[in-house]
Amino acid sequence: MYPNDTPTLPSAGHAEIRIVAATPEAARAVAEVIRRCFAGTEQRSYPVPEGGTRLHLTVDTESAAGPALSWLTTSRPLTRTGAHVDEV
Repeated sequence: MYPNDTPTLPSAGHAEIRIVAATPEAARAVAEVIRRCFAGTEQRSYPVPEGGTRLHLTVDTESAAGPALSWLTTSRPLTRTGAHVDEV
């Protein structure tokens, strides 16, 4: 587990996103794509103990734009849910 990993739920209509990448530039590039679809808060970044960067941001799913909006309105929940193998 990494520091500041206390699980808290975001407010209704928002989602917390974590991006783990080998370089800060790679993490920022992914965050930029997400920000084109969702309004969001300022990102927060943390070093990963093994090297690399972990970036956190909160997005407003009720203010989705473009492709994200159409995907959200037509998507259905997956039948398989739960944490990834490496998540608690």
